[in-house]
Amino acid sequence: MGHRPGRRAVITGIGVVAPNGMSTETFWKSTVEGISVLDRISREGCGELPLAVAGEVRGFAPDALIEERFLVQTDRFSHFAMVAAQAALDDAGLSGAGRRDPFAMGVLTAAGSGGGEFGQRELQRLWGTGPRSVGPYQSIAWFYAASTGQISIRGGFKGPCGVVASDEAGGLDALGHAAAAIERQDCDALVVGATEAPLAPYSMVCQLGYPSLSRGTDPTRAYRPFTPAACGFVPAEGGAMLVVEDARSARERGVRPRAELAGYAAAFTAADRWEDAADGLAHAVRGALTQAGCAPEEIDVVFADALGVPEADRAEARGLADALGPHSLRVPVAAPKTGIGRAYCGAPVLDVAAAVLAMEHGLVPPAPNVFDICHDLDVVTCRARPATLTTALVVSRGLMGCHAALVIRRAVDPP
Repeated sequence: MGHRPGRRAVITGIGVVAPNGMSTETFWKSTVEGISVLDRISREGCGELPLAVAGEVRGFAPDALIEERFLVQTDRFSHFAMVAAQAALDDAGLSGAGRRDPFAMGVLTAAGSGGGEFGQRELQRLWGTGPRSVGPYQSIAWFYAASTGQISIRGGFKGPCGVVASDEAGGLDALGHAAAAIERQDCDALVVGATEAPLAPYSMVCQLGYPSLSRGTDPTRAYRPFTPAACGFVPAEGGAMLVVEDARSARERGVRPRAELAGYAAAFTAADRWEDAADGLAHAVRGALTQAGCAPEEIDVVFADALGVPEADRAEARGLADALGPHSLRVPVAAPKTGIGRAYCGAPVLDVAAAVLAMEHGLVPPAPNVFDICHDLDVVTCRARPATLTTALVVSRGLMGCHAALVIRRAVDPP
């Protein structure tokens, strides 16, 4: 990123479907006010499972937002993606009359769990009434690439399309790959991001094997990273989609970018080996800073991974210290996901959306339910902190060993 003159990757549109808001505006209002929406899981068939608390997207009505021909062949995670993608396109001015050459626009998503709810329903029909009861869309609705395919079909986008399957960090990986595609001149714009829907019974049973998953039953105590009370993370539904565009293309359309994707890097270490994870995270952060041409002291805010496992939190603090040096002790650290849960691949994309909004409003959002920080990090708690924010670092780690870091800068008017 930033290597080809005139080919800078910028964010021109944001679309959010999250537990604390089904629009970018409501998401930001809840985030900056530090509102926690974690609660006992209410989804049908989940009441007897040992996972009790999560971040649910309540009141989501896909039939009012998506055409029936798409609804019948897609899972809830794709419903979230299509709604968020349309909101991002609207925000970028690329809907209707603003549409571009279809071959100049692509789609790239990340997914960790796929369409588990749709798949469970079809398998129940298979074993309950026989193979003739299984619908033809079972073969595509569960697939990780389903959201990419449906967004591209619905929007008529014929440029580069793909899916990233690299654990939770895939949300940042997708943005890194999108920026590289812009630089290579593969296309002028991509709809990029991730959404997840992991709160169906089958999907939840699959998650029970994660030792990092919180078994807490009190929504205010189940997810408290960086504190002595840390006992794991709680999952969440939803995510965000962004329009990533060539800066020159945006300028020609008369659209001012919201932020620039300045630097990205990734690394991989073994699952659950948190001391190795510290080195992996530090490597990714240093790589992102180098690509962005950014000194550690230039980072104004860090949006943390915040897993909520004591060893993982300690490794994150160490990784940030190794990469940022003494600046890691004083840079504000945001962890807004403590109020909504971790939406797997969607989690870091929601953090990117929050980071862009934080830079626009000059406010670092607080981490709900988090008090008594026990690591050498300046985690913002209780209330939002006013600050001049020009450059943000977003980091993410997956449960299987993936690490990613993304540096974003506040948009400036092009020369």
